[in-house]
Amino acid sequence: MGSSQDFDATAFKKFEHAGWESAAKSYQAHFAGVTMQAMGPLLDSAGVGNGTRVLDVATGPGHVAGAAAERGAKVTGLDFSAEQLAFAQPAYSTVTFQEGDAEALPFADESFDAVVMNFGMLHFPQPERALSEANRVLCKGGKVAFTVWTLPDKAIGFGIILAAIETHGDMNVPLPPGPSFFQFSDPETSRQALLDAGFTAPHIEEIPQVWRLASPDMVFQAVWEGAVRTRALLAAQTPEALDAIRVEIQDRAKAFEQDGMMEIPMPAILASAEKV
Repeated sequence: MGSSQDFDATAFKKFEHAGWESAAKSYQAHFAGVTMQAMGPLLDSAGVGNGTRVLDVATGPGHVAGAAAERGAKVTGLDFSAEQLAFAQPAYSTVTFQEGDAEALPFADESFDAVVMNFGMLHFPQPERALSEANRVLCKGGKVAFTVWTLPDKAIGFGIILAAIETHGDMNVPLPPGPSFFQFSDPETSRQALLDAGFTAPHIEEIPQVWRLASPDMVFQAVWEGAVRTRALLAAQTPEALDAIRVEIQDRAKAFEQDGMMEIPMPAILASAEKV
């Protein structure tokens, strides 16, 4: 997929929004256990502590916002999905949640000390605009931090799924085009994006994470029920190909079984920087 300059950003945003409105509950069930593993390092890299004014962009079910509030921070969680926020607000009553667009933040300049995004950058039509907006709402000396998945050769869950589709299906099905899902998996791309958005001293590191699932079939079920782009890719396959893909995913996932659980490596890239 190309850059945000050669596709319809509005169409892609509508596609992502519709997907997250329908996948909110399932995402929580299937992916929170792995994405929450990055919360501590994410908040640490943004300097979040007692009294910090924090904006959690693409807050989803609100776990990062809640963890920041537990540190004594004053937290606002923002997401474009009302369904996601319906899970977040009851769970974290001390956080202020608001529906809004990461690429046009509804906040004044220099409103926050820290802006964090836990796996949100993957879903923005124009992620560079989201970083520029983060810079705008940060005070001087404030910090931004975001996480994304590593490439599929390390984020093995994605490697398993994509290899199965490449073997038995068609990767070139008609889906709304958008930025590459793994665009910011390249540390240099993340570093340059932060510099281009006006930040200084970017720091990039890899965070180890493990996706723990109860059975090998849960890998397929997780993306079928709780993902957006990958689910759309699977849904566009023929019934025969989809059956073969599912079996292939199960077989590949079995290699990671330990004591009756699938222990699949899913490390993250953590990128952070400061506003001067």
